[in-house]
Amino acid sequence: MAPAITSITCTEFSYPLEDVASHGRGGGAAYTPGESIDRRVFAIQIDTDVGVAGEYIASHSPPDHALAQIRMMADYLVGQNPLERERHWSELQRALRKYDRMGLGPVDIALWDFAGKYYDAPIHELLGTYRTRLPAYASTYMGDQNGGLDSPAAYADFAEECLEMGYPAFKVHGWGGTDERRDIDREVATVLELGERVGDEMDLMLDPACEYETFADALEVGKACDEADFLWYEDPYREGGLSQHGHRTLRERIDTPLLQGEHLRGLPLQTDFVASESTDFVRADPEYDGGITGAMKIARVAEGFGLDVEYHATCPARRHCMAATRNTNYYEVALVHPNCPATRHVPAYDGGYSERLDCIDSDGTVPVPDDPGLGVDIDWSYVADNAIEKTVYE
Repeated sequence: MAPAITSITCTEFSYPLEDVASHGRGGGAAYTPGESIDRRVFAIQIDTDVGVAGEYIASHSPPDHALAQIRMMADYLVGQNPLERERHWSELQRALRKYDRMGLGPVDIALWDFAGKYYDAPIHELLGTYRTRLPAYASTYMGDQNGGLDSPAAYADFAEECLEMGYPAFKVHGWGGTDERRDIDREVATVLELGERVGDEMDLMLDPACEYETFADALEVGKACDEADFLWYEDPYREGGLSQHGHRTLRERIDTPLLQGEHLRGLPLQTDFVASESTDFVRADPEYDGGITGAMKIARVAEGFGLDVEYHATCPARRHCMAATRNTNYYEVALVHPNCPATRHVPAYDGGYSERLDCIDSDGTVPVPDDPGLGVDIDWSYVADNAIEKTVYE
């Protein structure tokens, strides 16, 4: 007899980040000595009538609207066979068609975790294992004015520290260009300083996080990336990473490859962006793109076009996706800083699972969990002790 979902439990909780504050420009964090913030995330548990649960900590999905969408999906899911992921993915994509679908990712990942536990296999094995060690890059905080990543030299110093640790690649999130013209000059200076200091030994990337106000600014910094031989340049300017025409035009005017797609929602939009020659590398994220099911569809589209897919940010699900993908290069350890904690390391796992700066080995790789499902154990006592709100759907 097929298993059935009996309930879905969502628990929002928080964890502290010391010496960190909002950088004040529409979200994100910056090094700020003496201050702290509580970062909100949520855990989802899908229980079944066979005594096996699918579990996941959604470490990147904004809790407010992701949880609202899970509430919309719960009536459909309870009573369903948890193994019928493809059908559920199709139904829920349609059900959320008027929204951003950010609630679907955590649900789908938890269903994959259930499947791995049910079949007593890690998810990467169910997908088809290609590798079990993942080359990683250090992906920085945004720049600050507080004695941390506060100058081009400071970024280059941190890159040298990461190189010494074993990282083969380094990505900058800079200051942006919204305050004064000198900000763009500083972005250019940072790119050139990194190229001079570590460019012969590390792959370098730049992610302005859509901070630059104009196409002209994006073009100027892109030409600096050409000079410093950067591996890729992603989401440079204020149109939000959405314009096929804008990024195709930028591609025609610089040599540095573009990596686009983080802000596109849905497989058709990702496919159209590739087909219109608006990117060189393809972005995928199992939380943002409809779970492991959605992320692997994007990876296969990229493979069909002869391109590489790069998975966004950190978590066990991202490690399993990358482990089952040939056409990918680096695992993103995000977001790291020389003086404060990695924002995406959630201290709610037992067994030593880590997304901290020092999670790599001397060869610059991270392991893929090999126990059934996601292969990690959630510390539910930590979740309960730091809970903000718990909701059960039956």
